Amino acid sequence: MKRMILLAALLLSSLLSAQEYGIVNLSVCNLRATPDYDAEMVSQALLGTPVHILDIASKNGWPEVQTPDGYTGWVHKEGITLLEKEAYSAWNAAEKVVVTALFSTVYEAPSRRSGTVSDLVAGDRLRCLGLSGGWWKVAFPDGRTGFVQRRDALRESIWRNSLRQDVDAILATARSMNGFPYLWAGMSPKGMDCSGFVRTVLYIHDIIIPRDASQQAPMGERIMGTADLQRGDLVFFGRKDTVKPRVSHVGIYLGEGRFIHSLGRVKIASFDPAAPDYDAYNTGRYLFASRILPYINIQEGLNTTATNPYYHE
Repeated sequence: MKRMILLAALLLSSLLSAQEYGIVNLSVCNLRATPDYDAEMVSQALLGTPVHILDIASKNGWPEVQTPDGYTGWVHKEGITLLEKEAYSAWNAAEKVVVTALFSTVYEAPSRRSGTVSDLVAGDRLRCLGLSGGWWKVAFPDGRTGFVQRRDALRESIWRNSLRQDVDAILATARSMNGFPYLWAGMSPKGMDCSGFVRTVLYIHDIIIPRDASQQAPMGERIMGTADLQRGDLVFFGRKDTVKPRVSHVGIYLGEGRFIHSLGRVKIASFDPAAPDYDAYNTGRYLFASRILPYINIQEGLNTTATNPYYHE
């Protein structure tokens, strides 16, 4: 009996170790610091995101994953579909739709009166099974199928060809989330921390940057002071009273002395003491800015789903 149990355990371990890849299976999947529901949430990943499995066999259904930006965390097994290399590559190669609405729904049938399969947020990706009238038929990584309203998503190839990555478009997306709630480690329109807000805005425009504010700060071109700021620059805040300034907050510069950031909620603030939305607290801890848009797909760590290797393995 013990021998049979041992053989079964070895077989299970072998099968799991072969599944070195995965695809996020929820609209927004929570990544935690340790393999437990009580553990701190450290980040999130969106539906359809390809991940690498770092550890699984001994953690009671909580795989440790690495996301395309290099971030790691533990997710519950319901959050991802585990795949071997061939199936993972097939998902990456399959035709998809990209959710463009901030919020949407997958229905069981092509009718809003039918039952729901899942919620969706901007940036989610599902396999495209066809278009009928005003509805996309889609499939999840785990095989579930459903229907999404045509107006809420685009075929990935069309989305990429029509995508705007200019400052005006990016700032319009940032403003569209004004008032959305702050959520520690959040990285979707459902709730975002400061760096999660920046990353969410850029990801909607197919720009992948590092996850945390301290990791985002070295990217692009360093801009000191506020006189030379340009719209779209990332503005960083933190502690000045150290030998090496400690970055702890980030926002996006809107121009005319104003920036948008997530602190309590997404909101617009100003560096100008005469402005009604003057933010004395953050003005006092302003450190520098980073100009990143000219360096997408040029500097390591700044890329897109068209160039990031996780999406093409």
